[in-house]
Amino acid sequence: MSLILQGLCKRFDNSEKDTLHEIDLEVKSGEFVCIVGASGCGKSTLLNLVAGLEQPTSGKVLLDDKEVKGPGSDRTVMFQEHGLFPWLSVAENVKFGMKLAGVSKEQQEQKAKYYLEMVNLWDYRDYPIHQVSGGMRQRTALARSLTMESKVLLMDEPFSALDKQTSNRLREELQRIWMETKQTILFITHSVEEAVYLADRVVVLSPNTGKVAEVVTVELKRPRHVYAPEFVELRHKILEEVRGEAV
Repeated sequence: MSLILQGLCKRFDNSEKDTLHEIDLEVKSGEFVCIVGASGCGKSTLLNLVAGLEQPTSGKVLLDDKEVKGPGSDRTVMFQEHGLFPWLSVAENVKFGMKLAGVSKEQQEQKAKYYLEMVNLWDYRDYPIHQVSGGMRQRTALARSLTMESKVLLMDEPFSALDKQTSNRLREELQRIWMETKQTILFITHSVEEAVYLADRVVVLSPNTGKVAEVVTVELKRPRHVYAPEFVELRHKILEEVRGEAV
């Protein structure tokens, strides 16, 4: 599997310059790539282009040499808002996407159990979604995304609306799950700490040029620890790059 962004540009109708300009990037199979940058640099726009929710002004997105023209089952998107149905239980929400995709009931049950256990929610499977915490809802949304077993999981700041303690716990769980599954992930975040914690590579976008300012390979061993000296040093380096681009 390969995801390739090739000369990708996006300019909105009310703008005089490109939000994204000549973006070239390749995400390899099983890789965890984080996109960071100051507000307005086009992080979410980039993810929407990969998801097929928006179309580029020029350039293209290729997934396994096939050009992305719209949404598809080969890409699953997890947004900041979990998008769960309050009248369904935790397990019913997890099975919803599979049901729409025509997965058999037996497979729905098997996959729901497998991924709910992975996110530590199996014991809460019958709870109405409105009765569980915000963190548990995001874990439900993550399990639902994982059940689709798509080629690429696209995550747009999925933990940013949560309190710091819950967000940190979910980062740890996502790191563990990625180490188990090697799911290809493109992850948008405003947090450099989060990016260094999770990513194989961190891509810094520039709000001034709309281009990729820098790509940093994260060679820290997993599981990672935010207070380790090498972690702090790398986080500071990337943070200075983001700040410099913002200025």
